[in-house]
Amino acid sequence: MINFAVIGTNFITDRFLEAASTVPEFCLKAVYSRTMERARDYAGRHGAKLTFDSLDDLAACPEVDAVYVASPNCCHAAQSIQMMKAGKHVLVEKPAASNLREFRRMKETALENGVILLEAMRSVFSPGFEAVRENLRELGMIRRVSFQFCQYSSRYDKFKNGIIENAFRPELSNSALMDIGVYCVHPLVDLFGMPERIQSSSLKLSNGFEGAGTILVEYDGMQGELIYSKITDSRVPSQIQGENGVMLIDKIHEPQEVTIFFRDGREKKLDIPKISNNMVYETEEFIRLIHAGKTDRRWIENSETEMKIMDEVRGQQGIRFPADN
Repeated sequence: MINFAVIGTNFITDRFLEAASTVPEFCLKAVYSRTMERARDYAGRHGAKLTFDSLDDLAACPEVDAVYVASPNCCHAAQSIQMMKAGKHVLVEKPAASNLREFRRMKETALENGVILLEAMRSVFSPGFEAVRENLRELGMIRRVSFQFCQYSSRYDKFKNGIIENAFRPELSNSALMDIGVYCVHPLVDLFGMPERIQSSSLKLSNGFEGAGTILVEYDGMQGELIYSKITDSRVPSQIQGENGVMLIDKIHEPQEVTIFFRDGREKKLDIPKISNNMVYETEEFIRLIHAGKTDRRWIENSETEMKIMDEVRGQQGIRFPADN
């Protein structure tokens, strides 16, 4: 049994606990919040025995083996590093850090302390994405990739009425790229690695927040486009085009329907188990790594490359956070 604490008492943590509670080796032991009142309320609703309003006390608690970090993006690095220095494994929400410099400090801390660090990029651990990986070769030479995730934010209406909530505050290391675009960047990296060239474009809102963007990438013999938005919706599937056919992916952030259309007229619908909450797979992988006793080099390198790409795009578009200073 792995005893977990959670940092963050928001809807993302709710979703994580909903999924993790189905994993036999998961046990929610503790809740941290900035106020003890909120920590106790959240712990009561989810069955945790311990509550904290001090990160120092949480880090020192011997009953906690691992921590799920779902605080604002700007807090991920510092909180993760503090927990890892105390010998705790860390599953940190995407994006893992505000920038590449922060992530490299997190990586170094994990290695120095012999603990597991994993970015909770739920899509890439899912059976749907594994099916994409396994069938990629059937497309022949890959020539074009188009990944998109456009989701009108539930907080955008308030923004338009002058109420700016945390999700639209750049000072918290938020942007459409960090919050939504990362779901396109990370799968690209997992399948194809670091692009040779990157071009980008962003739409800025009245407070300087990036509301939507497009990234064009080039590899040797292949082009790609990543389209993301927090201010519009899209129902267009993602796709991978090869010389033998095209693979359509219903949702790049949650692939559950994947079909290959071959040039000779054949169709192949991949067999993917349906699940309502794919955060269960990141939890299972995290616990597997804890038992194995070492961080999977592939996952760490993917997250590092993801941060390289996003740093490059933010540099091109002038998207800066206090954490960059």
